[in-house]
Amino acid sequence: MVISNTVVLADSEWEVTAVRAQGAGGQNVNKVSTAIHLRFDINASSLPPFYKERLLALSDSRISREGVIVIKAQQHRTQERNREDALERLQQLIQNAVKTPKRRIATKPTRGSQQRRLEQKSQRSAIKSGRSKKEW
Repeated sequence: MVISNTVVLADSEWEVTAVRAQGAGGQNVNKVSTAIHLRFDINASSLPPFYKERLLALSDSRISREGVIVIKAQQHRTQERNREDALERLQQLIQNAVKTPKRRIATKPTRGSQQRRLEQKSQRSAIKSGRSKKEW
């Protein structure tokens, strides 16, 4: 599995187990194990230390305290499609963990926008004060 230009994971680094899917499915659901449990041990993997730190720092329910990612795929009817789905989701999780969010650049409101805001406030204030009963 290719994570980035420099990081590639071998097939032996994750464990795939077929289990029975949940939910409705008729006779097929009771006979065939189409759902997939994918287990990936972050600490035992060949990922660079930076990747491991970022993954372990995530507050994701799929990551256990021991640092094992567990992904259950059962959307599709076939075991092969669910296996592909689980691997894609693992790849996405690792790639998203390493992405650094774009830094926000603080901006100031323009003078015109400030004036328009104050004008709107004064108009609204005039409308509301016009509603009150005046004592002459």
